[in-house]
Parts: sequence; structure tokens; C-alpha cells
Amino acid sequence: MNKFKKKSHQVKSRFYYIFWGTATVAVVIGQVYVGTGYRMLSESLNRILTSVEVELNRDRIYYK
Repeated sequence: MNKFKKKSHQVKSRFYYIFWGTATVAVVIGQVYVGTGYRMLSESLNRILTSVEVELNRDRIYYK
């Protein structure tokens, strides 16, 4: 009998691949969602900042 039989390491079931595939897809979708929200916030902030005019005088600041 051969005492030193080679064992197969890291035998992964189908569940392993389904779990990590689902987790990867969830992370990517989350990143896209956050990126889209950040872009919308940035565009809104740019619209607000471009619509504000500031007139500087010597002593006071006037906002229009």
C-alpha cells in the first residue's frame, strides 16, 4: 500500500463559485450606484455654484 497518496487540495463546490460570483456582482452594482449618485450630486453642486454671483466691494460682500 502506498502511504503517501497525493490529496487534492482546495476542492471547491458549486456553492463556492455561486457565492463569490454573486458577491462580486453585488459589489460592482454597489459601486456603480454610488458613482452615479456622486455624479448627480456633483452636477447639482456645479449648477448651484455657477448660478451664484458674488460682487465684492471694499467693505462688504454682496450676494445676488
